[in-house]
Amino acid sequence: MAEEHDPPSRRAPWTTGPQGPAADGWLALSDDDLLFRIQRLAADHREDDRLMEVVRSPRHFFVRQEAAKRIRDRERLKDHSGDRHIGQILVRAMTRREDAAYLESLVRESRHVEVKKAAEAQLALLAQAED
Repeated sequence: MAEEHDPPSRRAPWTTGPQGPAADGWLALSDDDLLFRIQRLAADHREDDRLMEVVRSPRHFFVRQEAAKRIRDRERLKDHSGDRHIGQILVRAMTRREDAAYLESLVRESRHVEVKKAAEAQLALLAQAED
């Protein structure tokens, strides 16, 4: 009887920390230490550049999401709206009326159900606020 094999996953395997010898700065930290550093940031921090390095990295999605949540300049996350994990964080932060067009484009164009649903929820909140 032939063994059944699971199809290869498109998801990157989980790793415990730095991605090879090229990792430096915050990316050289273990996931646990990196999450601790991210969570300790003050509300008025000036670490968006470092947080964006984490967002762009191949780290576990949870680590990247936590970094995205702490980005102060949400405009910087728009380049990563196609990443379903970052897209969810981005659209949850959008509440201004001028962001409605962007949210509508995500609903139309995103290939990730989670991003579409988060954008639809934010659009519904905007509609309620207008009433």
